[in-house]
Amino acid sequence: MASSPWPTIHAERKALAADLASLTDQQWNTPSLCTGWSVRDVLAHMTSAAVMTPPKFFAKLAASGFRFNAYAAKEVARERGDSPADTLVRFQQCVDLSSHPPGPGDTWLGEVLVHAEDIRRPLAISHTYPAEALTRMIDFYRGSNLLIGGKKRAGGLRLRATDADWSAGSGPEVAGPALSLMMAVVGRQAALDDLSGEGVATLKGRV
Repeated sequence: MASSPWPTIHAERKALAADLASLTDQQWNTPSLCTGWSVRDVLAHMTSAAVMTPPKFFAKLAASGFRFNAYAAKEVARERGDSPADTLVRFQQCVDLSSHPPGPGDTWLGEVLVHAEDIRRPLAISHTYPAEALTRMIDFYRGSNLLIGGKKRAGGLRLRATDADWSAGSGPEVAGPALSLMMAVVGRQAALDDLSGEGVATLKGRV
């Protein structure tokens, strides 16, 4: 993967849009891995991030009383459109954009990878993500507690990918597919069953 995350972000958005093109209305209403959000809601959230800029973000956050959850809910409602077809079209129209809210580029690579899996996993849609992108994001999340809290979850554990030449940290081992490691570090309980090793119980207690 190139040092810039944007080619991967654009490619992964396009792949997700293609996977969702034939969903039924019932599938669109499937609960995602994001508590309280359907897969349609998560896609609308991804659209809102893709069309956002730092000035717009701060203005909208202020308008929501600096309550991030209220801001996010307003953006989801706006980008859902009138139907699932509208939601998908809005997302398709922004797959090649590189605009984003404030934050480093890897934040938005993680946004795409994690939320794509938040959508795909409940729908039983299999997708092969770039291994280098996944391990890049595990490193990113395990080094920061900002919003996601990944550093606290991964602290004192050795994480090892079983499908990539990657490991990091020291302590009791947690091993498994890179995708599942990433999802566990960001707090998705659904990924924990894919993992093994002495450190799994500790990680489970933090998720």
